[in-house]
Amino acid sequence: MHLMKDTDTKHLSADEWDELNFPRPEVQDFDRVVERAISRRGFLGGVLAFGSGAAVMGTGLLKGTTAMAQPASRFPFTPIAAQTDNTVHVPEGYSWKTLVRWGDPLFPDAADAWNPQTGVSVEMSDRVFGENTDGMELFNIDGREIIVINSEYTNREVNLPHATDGVPTGLDDVRILQNFQGVSVMEIAEGPDGWAVVVDSPYNRRIHHNTPMTFSGPAAGHDLLKTEADPTGMASLGTFNNCGSGRTPWGTYLTCEENFNGYFGANGDLPGGMVGDGFRRYGIGADGWGYDYHKWDARFDVAANPNEPHRAGYIVEIDPANPDSTPVKHTALGRFKHENAAYAIAADGRVAVYMGDDERGEFMYRWLSRDVYVPGGDTSTLLVEGELSVAVFEDDMTGRWVPLTPATTGMDAAHIAVFTRMAASRVGATTMDRPEWIAVHPNAAEAYCCLTNNSRRGALTDAGTVRTNAGGDPMTVNAVNPRETNNYGQIVRWRPMGGDHAAEGFTWDLYVMAGNPTVAEGPYAGTANINAGNLFNSPDGMVIDSTGLIWIQTDGDDSNEGDFAGMGNNQMLAGDPVTGRIERFLTGPNGCEVTGLCWSSDRRTMFVGIQHPGDNGGNWPDFGDSLARSAVIAVKRTDGGLVG
Repeated sequence: MHLMKDTDTKHLSADEWDELNFPRPEVQDFDRVVERAISRRGFLGGVLAFGSGAAVMGTGLLKGTTAMAQPASRFPFTPIAAQTDNTVHVPEGYSWKTLVRWGDPLFPDAADAWNPQTGVSVEMSDRVFGENTDGMELFNIDGREIIVINSEYTNREVNLPHATDGVPTGLDDVRILQNFQGVSVMEIAEGPDGWAVVVDSPYNRRIHHNTPMTFSGPAAGHDLLKTEADPTGMASLGTFNNCGSGRTPWGTYLTCEENFNGYFGANGDLPGGMVGDGFRRYGIGADGWGYDYHKWDARFDVAANPNEPHRAGYIVEIDPANPDSTPVKHTALGRFKHENAAYAIAADGRVAVYMGDDERGEFMYRWLSRDVYVPGGDTSTLLVEGELSVAVFEDDMTGRWVPLTPATTGMDAAHIAVFTRMAASRVGATTMDRPEWIAVHPNAAEAYCCLTNNSRRGALTDAGTVRTNAGGDPMTVNAVNPRETNNYGQIVRWRPMGGDHAAEGFTWDLYVMAGNPTVAEGPYAGTANINAGNLFNSPDGMVIDSTGLIWIQTDGDDSNEGDFAGMGNNQMLAGDPVTGRIERFLTGPNGCEVTGLCWSSDRRTMFVGIQHPGDNGGNWPDFGDSLARSAVIAVKRTDGGLVG
C-alpha cells in the first residue's frame, strides 16, 4: 500500500484517509477480549507481556530465529548498509540498470510520447508504460520473455504537471490518470546494452481503467453488479489500484485490486440500506481521494451509479499469451482490498490461493478449488467453483480456515462475494495488522504473510474502548499481532496440518518481528534476528525464490530518525527461513517504495520495482530538469551468475 498525496493533508495513507472519513465504531467489551488473550499464558511458556492489553507471545514465536551463529552461506552476496541518498544501491559484484520507466513507449507510435517537463499527452497515455509500478510476473511464451507489471496509482501532481496541485480540470485529465494505471503486458529482450522493451511485439498490451472485462463466479450477473450502462451485470470496465500480483500454474497473470474505493465520489446523496453499509465498510465516500473522476466521468458518481463500486475489488485474471483475450474478474475469490495472490497445490491436486486484505484490522483468506489442477487440462472452473475461507489465529499457535458459506454467514453466495468483509466478520475472523504480500515456499509446506503495521492496534478511544476495524471487530493485541501501536510490522509463517494446503487447520509462528534494538527494548526491539545491521520497518512485498530465500520489500517510514533511526530508505532484504537470518540486498532512492519482484527465465536477472521515487521532491531516475518516474530495474551479477 502506498502513501497518498493530498492537497489538504500532505501524506495521508489509505488507512488514515479511511479512518478520517469513516470513524470506527467503539467496542465496549474490551476487558473480556483481553482476558481471553491472557488466559492462554499457561501453555505459552516464557511469556512476554506487551502493553496494557497484556497480549502474549511465547518463546515458540521465535522458532527459526535462534540459530543466529550460523554462517551466511546461503546468501550469495555481501550485505549492504542502510542508505539515505537518491539512488539505488546493490551489493559489490552486482549492478543495476533501468528496464522501463513511466512514459516509456510500448508501441512504435509512442516513441516520442514522453516529455521530461510535461509528461505524456492524453492521446498517448495508453500507449506507454504506466505509473507507480507494483506487482509483476514474467512468463516465457514460445521462447519470448513476456513481463506483466501492475501500475497501482498515480501521483497527480507529477502526472498532471499542468494542473494546479494535480487536480483534474476536465475529462482529458481524468483519462490521463485512468490510462496511466492498470497493467502493462510487454515483451522484453536482452541485448548488448542490457534488457529493453520490444516495442513492436504483438504481445504488448495496456490494460487500464476503461478496458472491457467480464465477471465469473457467484456474483456474475447479479443485481448488485448491474448498472444502467451494463444491465447484464457481466461487462465491467477497467481494473483499479492494481497492487500485488500472482500467477497460476496454467500460465495466466493475476492482478489484485486494492484501494479501489478512492476512485469513487458522489455528486449527490450516498445510498442507504445494505449498499450504504457496504460503502462504509469499504470506505467509499463523497469526495474520494482527490482523483475527481466523479466530477467528469459519471461512471464514478456513486449517487447516480451506486452499484459501480461493487464491480471493483477483485482478483483479475489476464492471459499474457493472448493479447485479444478479455480479462476476467473472479468474484468467487472475494471482494476486498486485495494485496496479492499466492497459489499452492494441495495434496489431492486442488488449487489453493492465499490472499490478504490490506487494511488495518482486516483479514487473511484462502480460496480452495473444487476441482483438481491437471497440467494441460481444463482450468476454467479452478477460480470459479470452490470454497472461500478466512483465517482464525489462536493464541496457542494453531489456527483454522473458516468457510464463508450461506450456512456459516447467513448470507447468500453473491452477497458473500460482494460483501466479503462483512461475511468474514460474521464468522469471527482474526483482525490482522494489514495483511499484505503472501508467499508460498516452493520446497516446503509453509507460507508467509507480511503484516506491515497497525498504529491503531490496542489503542484506546477517548472513552477508553479499544479501536476496531470498519466493521466493529476489535483490534486488541493477540499472539499473532502482539504489539500495541505496531509501527514496525512482522511476518507470520504458517504450516498446514499434514503438509496439505487443503487442510482446515494449521500451526503458526512469527518468522520475524521488525523493530529497532538500537533505540528500543522489549518487543519493539524486534525478534532475535533483528540487529543494527539489518534494520527495517513495514515489510510489504515478499517473494520466495527457487532456492528458498525470502525476499522482503519494504514500504515504511524512511525518515531515518527517532524510532526509525538506522533504517534508511526503503529496501529489499533476503531472509533464510531455516536460520531466520535476514540481510539487506538493495536500497531504493529516498522517498520510494521498493515493490514487485520477478526473474528472467534463466534466473540471471532480477527485476525490481521502484515506486513513487518523487515523494521527497526528487527526480530519480533521470535527474536534471525532469519529472520523477517510477521504474523497473534489472539487477545482474557482474560475473553473469544466477541471481536468486
